[in-house]
Amino acid sequence: MPRAPRLLFVTHNVPRHEGDAAGSFVLRLAVALQTHGARVHVIAPGAAGLPDCDAIEGVTIERVRYASDARMTLAYTGTMAEAVTGSWSGRLALVQLLRATRAHVHRTLDAARQAGDPFDVTHVHWWFPSGLALWKARRAGDPPLMITMHGSDVRLAANTPVAHPLMRSVLRGAAVRTAVSSWLADLAHDIAPDGVVHVAPMPVDVRHFASPATGPHRDGILFVGRLNAQKGLADLLHAMAQPALATVPLHVVGDGPDRSALSSLATELGVSARVQWHGTLQQHALVPRYAGARAVVMPSRGEGLGLVAVEAQLCGTPVVAYADAGLLDVVRPEHGGTLVRVGDVASLANAIARVIEQDDMVRHLGEAARAHMLARFTPDAVAARYLALYGEAIAS
Repeated sequence: MPRAPRLLFVTHNVPRHEGDAAGSFVLRLAVALQTHGARVHVIAPGAAGLPDCDAIEGVTIERVRYASDARMTLAYTGTMAEAVTGSWSGRLALVQLLRATRAHVHRTLDAARQAGDPFDVTHVHWWFPSGLALWKARRAGDPPLMITMHGSDVRLAANTPVAHPLMRSVLRGAAVRTAVSSWLADLAHDIAPDGVVHVAPMPVDVRHFASPATGPHRDGILFVGRLNAQKGLADLLHAMAQPALATVPLHVVGDGPDRSALSSLATELGVSARVQWHGTLQQHALVPRYAGARAVVMPSRGEGLGLVAVEAQLCGTPVVAYADAGLLDVVRPEHGGTLVRVGDVASLANAIARVIEQDDMVRHLGEAARAHMLARFTPDAVAARYLALYGEAIAS
């Protein structure tokens, strides 16, 4: 490329303020790219209380108003699918979001072109909903389109066969298609086999994980994630009731629709006295939790990548996870990770017990895992990968 590219990011999820976890990896990529000379402008949905335009860590973010404040609730909370499938008002809000996003993108591209400073690539994050918003919307003179799939969008299509033709059509309009893990790329390619799906993970802000924790004594195990069936906390609670973990405390960080049911399950299994519920935490409060645990456990299914596993291992904390989906890319036995067959609760309990039994084991596995994460997920490494893919899109 003759110059560093000007990039238009289109996404339904990006931090609302500094320290916000929502879509933080999208911001991390934008910041990393700008460090390498690229210029990134982000278009995202509006929400009550958010300004129409602001900047976070030097990245300009425009928020698209698509409804009244009271009805702009689709984005940022991880509940878009439930809102859309659960009510007609949710479906109407989605249609309004798609239309408003398309119109705003066209206005932004036109204004940049008229100013003599056009965008080089439109980079869409998640084929649904942002890719759908720009479906068949590319006009003569518009920059090439790149679509990155993060997990929830592909799982949605995989679980909804009627959506397969739509996903294929949306992806067909992209010059370059990427996914954040090998499993996700394979799944997307199975549904839409017309073109290559490149594997390109998101970066992690390694500033928060400068060195493994040496301060607080490591104690207990940690679960971080949305409290729903996919994340698998119910399996972990059953594992906590196994003899191998009879005295081990569990810290749960997160919230979600199954919070009450999971609390009741902990009581029913007789483990509630050993479970502490911390709710959702921002990054600065989460990092000490990672660093203070003997292991982080991820009994989830269908993870697009498994960012929690990346962050935990960057803290030098071993991860025990189900051998499934994107976690196979991140939790590697040859690099300090521990994988268990999906749904095997007894094996999960035994694997956790083995990992946390001795301090030397915790330290050895954590150090190996941290080194592997630093080699794969630093902003510099990921930015270089994406800059090469942008060059491919521009040349197409």
